[in-house]
Amino acid sequence: MGMTMTEKILAKHAGLDRVEPGQLIEAEVDLMMGNDITGPISIKRLKDIGLTRLPFPEKFFLVMSHYAPSKDIASAAQIMISRSFAKEQKLQHYYAEGAGIEHVILPEEGWVLPGELVIGADSHSCTYGATGCFATGIGSTDLAAALATGRLWMQVPETYKFELTGSRPNYIMGKDLILHIIGMLGGDGVLNQAMEYSGDALRTLPMEERLTMANMAIEAGASNGIFPCDDVTEAYLSGRAKKPYTPVHADPDAKYAKTFTIDVSQIEPLVALPWAPENVKRVSDMAGETVDRVF
Repeated sequence: MGMTMTEKILAKHAGLDRVEPGQLIEAEVDLMMGNDITGPISIKRLKDIGLTRLPFPEKFFLVMSHYAPSKDIASAAQIMISRSFAKEQKLQHYYAEGAGIEHVILPEEGWVLPGELVIGADSHSCTYGATGCFATGIGSTDLAAALATGRLWMQVPETYKFELTGSRPNYIMGKDLILHIIGMLGGDGVLNQAMEYSGDALRTLPMEERLTMANMAIEAGASNGIFPCDDVTEAYLSGRAKKPYTPVHADPDAKYAKTFTIDVSQIEPLVALPWAPENVKRVSDMAGETVDRVF
């Protein structure tokens, strides 16, 4: 029996020939990300265990994303802790206030690459799976453990396969597709599983929209969302990728927990109403409704 994309990446990074859903593994991490909310907690944990020097500082990306500009003294203190740590550890990848949002910076600068294992102390770190890597959100204590060892234990998830077929209308975007899936399955409909995308409709789905769909894997409860490395991926990474990479592809006989086939030509523009992403409605059904707030 073959393996899914997620299973192949986890097996490779655990030094195993194969893995099975539910299996506990210890895997080598390629890239670790923390921000100005989660990073200081990890830094404190490292100091608590007496670690004075990161063994793999080149793998740590510390991004001042949420508290820049600072709204108060407490917020400024978070950035101060991060800045001091970056200076102390001589971090190559410290993104100071004003640099941007971590989920935009890492893909745009070519750091998250096909076949890699990426973790981030932010629930939306699953965004990076759009480039064909396994990317998942973790807690600050887990990030501290990975920073101290370069490795992290995890459970291999089951994989749900989403085959997107048909011709995508010009007015349907990746956000509509992921809202359709979340509305169909619910906010916990893919709880702790991987979401793997495939199908002919991907050919017209640009990287920006794939990033949106991978970003919202967490809104379906998933551990990660992952797209195949195809012509769209290669074009996006051309001249952008910071190092060589080895794409991973699902085996033809890979076993999936569930498979969904979605004809994208039948999807209408969608919107999520308060107070949950799964509260999905067709825009056509909202005619006449008063909009008080948009975000």
